[in-house]
Amino acid sequence: MATGEIQRVDPDRELGIGEAITNSGRLSVAKMYEPHAPSLPFTPAQLSSLDEALTLSSRSTGLDFSVYLGELGKESRARAEELHAQTARPAHAVLVAVSPGERVVEIVTGEESHRRLPDRGAKLAVMSMVASFKEGDLAGGLVSGLRMLTDQAGHAPRS
Repeated sequence: MATGEIQRVDPDRELGIGEAITNSGRLSVAKMYEPHAPSLPFTPAQLSSLDEALTLSSRSTGLDFSVYLGELGKESRARAEELHAQTARPAHAVLVAVSPGERVVEIVTGEESHRRLPDRGAKLAVMSMVASFKEGDLAGGLVSGLRMLTDQAGHAPRS
C-alpha cells in the first residue's frame, strides 16, 4: 500500500480487538500505549556489587560509607556537605556524591573519617572513578573508588 492510498476492507471480515471499520470502509486500529519503564543507571548485578563494596568498606574500616547519585546543583560542594550532615554519624561518615549530568564528583568526610582518609587519597580515588566514568562504567568506577578509599582509610582501630 502506497502513502495516501485507501485500503478497503471486507465488511464481513472478523475484527480484532481495537479494530473498527469506518463509514468510508477503512480499517481503524487502536493500539495500546504502554509507557516504557524509566531506565535505571544500574543493572541488578551492578547494584549487588555496589552494595557489597559499600558493606565491605564500612565493615572493614569502621567508617560509614555512602554513595549519592544525582544532581548536586551549582553549589555542588555545599550540597554534598549538606547530604553528608544528614548521615547517622557525620563524624565517621564518608560520602561519595556523583552527578554524572553535571560531571561532578565530591567526596565529603567527617572529623574522624578525614583523620583516617587524607585529601590525597580521596583525590586519587576521584581520579580513578573519573577514568571509569569516561569509559561509561559508572558502577565499576564507584566500586573501584570505594575500594581505594577503603585501602586508604585502613582497618578499624581496635577499642
